[in-house]
Amino acid sequence: MIKAAEEKRKTKGIPDYIDRHVGKRLRVRRSLLGISQEKLAEAVGVTFQQIQKYERGTNRISASRLLKFSQILQVPVDFFYDQLESEESSTETYGFADTAQDSFETGSEKLSQDNLMEQKETLELVRAYYSVSDKKVRKDILKFIKTMAQNIA
Repeated sequence: MIKAAEEKRKTKGIPDYIDRHVGKRLRVRRSLLGISQEKLAEAVGVTFQQIQKYERGTNRISASRLLKFSQILQVPVDFFYDQLESEESSTETYGFADTAQDSFETGSEKLSQDNLMEQKETLELVRAYYSVSDKKVRKDILKFIKTMAQNIA
């Protein structure tokens, strides 16, 4: 048993997929709000290099720091864990079974959802959308985009 645990530790230096996922979610939310790494670091009391390490998943974010991030970025703590299952590097899942099990997710479903909120274009679009202060105008823009998407598809 101890030997198996030691073998798993040989991956030191490789970020865990959960840490990478939480870091990506941190970066996405920070970017959506237009907050620089420097400003976020100052608000939390760390260096911007530490924020970079958090966003890459190199360093784990403690529970207390995750709570601070959620307050500063105005999201619940569970925001950082949303869509976690789709981040696993393997399509196999283990659960309570002794052998790998197939995922219910099909390839086409994964492609349409994959990393959508991490794309620069998406972030720019969301920022531009919310820069329009009139809610009615924003709704009209959304209706227009949906109509165009339906007509193209």
